[in-house]
Amino acid sequence: MIRIELSTSAHSEMVDITARVSRALEEAGVRADGVVHLFCPHTTAGLLVDERADPDVAADILAYLERAVPWEGGWRHAEGNAAAHVRAALVGSSVWVPLEGGRLRLGRWQGIFFCEFDGPRRRTVWLQVLPSHPSPAGASR
Repeated sequence: MIRIELSTSAHSEMVDITARVSRALEEAGVRADGVVHLFCPHTTAGLLVDERADPDVAADILAYLERAVPWEGGWRHAEGNAAAHVRAALVGSSVWVPLEGGRLRLGRWQGIFFCEFDGPRRRTVWLQVLPSHPSPAGASR
């Protein structure tokens, strides 16, 4: 299991962790084809893959979540952060990304984002690599 530690700096934000994931895979000596599973072990944060070339995309996602799941929503959760839990549930807690030779195979504009909904906080993302199994002799790839 590979761990990435990060600190968020805002109440709600999307942090591009693509370079950190790539660096963590390289430092762990991952060279395989396969997939990497990224998991967020927090109930008020999530992960997603989306466009990273234009920061307005992340701003639009956060603005949409604010409209769809307002912080002051008459929630029943006693801790006062129910909106963060709902936003995290909508975004999801994990993503899968293909690997080729240990390198992330994302689309041209894609990046991996850690989505903070109850920050600022210290957070962790877990990575697990699942290598491809070689094709049987004679099987087409």
